[in-house]
Amino acid sequence: MDQTDAIKLQGIHGSPYTRKMLAVLRFRRLPYRFIVNWPQNSDAPGNPGDRSDLPKPKVPLLPTVYLRNDAGELEAVTDTTQIIRRLESEFPTRYVVPNNPVLAFLNYILEDYADEWLTRCMFHYRWHFEPDIEKAGRILPLYVRVDLSPEMHAAQAAEFTKRQIDRLPVVGSNETTAQVIEASYLRFLQLLESHLQSHPFLFGHRPASSDFAMMGQLTCLTHFDPTPTRLCESLAPRVYAWVEHLEDLSGYEVEDRDWLGESDDLPDSLLALMSEVARTHMPQLMANGRAVAERKEVFRTEVDGKAWVQPSFPYQLKCLRWIQQEFRSLSGEDQASASAILESTGLAPLVDYTPGGPI
Repeated sequence: MDQTDAIKLQGIHGSPYTRKMLAVLRFRRLPYRFIVNWPQNSDAPGNPGDRSDLPKPKVPLLPTVYLRNDAGELEAVTDTTQIIRRLESEFPTRYVVPNNPVLAFLNYILEDYADEWLTRCMFHYRWHFEPDIEKAGRILPLYVRVDLSPEMHAAQAAEFTKRQIDRLPVVGSNETTAQVIEASYLRFLQLLESHLQSHPFLFGHRPASSDFAMMGQLTCLTHFDPTPTRLCESLAPRVYAWVEHLEDLSGYEVEDRDWLGESDDLPDSLLALMSEVARTHMPQLMANGRAVAERKEVFRTEVDGKAWVQPSFPYQLKCLRWIQQEFRSLSGEDQASASAILESTGLAPLVDYTPGGPI
């Protein structure tokens, strides 16, 4: 792909998924053009990021990436996990999915944990605590236009803050779940800090897509929002530095041997992170899947032995099924190896569970 075919990516710096995708493109040395804008406002009159010439995504999400399909036509795609795997097949250099199928499967689980669980932590801390609400509401509207008039800035800040706070229950942040979310964030910081004492990345000496997924959420949790940032600075200085390190790895040289080897025992610190997925993300993912399949609007379950309640979310049933598809795509031998790891970390039910019919 020459420079004229640079990948176009539309998003904003305050979006954890935008930061995830940009960091992947930088590491992979894929030429890109970053269009700073909310996709849903891309063709608004007078918008400095006006790209009305670009195709519309089915759902306007951050980021929106524009890639050519088999017919050579530009199309708008929005799921970072699927985009990353598409880029793996189209540009097979400096890839971010481990070449060992079992490690690739574990990487997929950790990427989903970051995208779907850690984002709860991010959203909860940003819109639950007053100092975080004030900072996010005041600054984030300026990420698209710094030249807003004071009146427009005040109006957008108020509207944006209200809209985001109103979404807290949707992502599972409420009075019942708050302590569960906060405890999980603290454990995650400590577990990742422990892993980074011996390994620069999750799966060895080169970054995987799950590294970038975690980094994306942590750009908010550890480098923008005051409350979780203070916790990270106190408990996990390596994590704080790691997030900035991952932002631009374009100059970081890698080889295939930099992944954890097939004969290597997985580090206890990595297995501990997998166990944390079983402790938090797995039970709500399964309960949500059951609720969506049964067409229930709200589900109740236990996470880490404590009550959990939230509206059901059809997309996360897709996430569960995608994890299971990744497992089924493994060879029999690799399934056996993966199953042993899942069993030892408490994650075995994740691939055995059948939530029900189509959504």
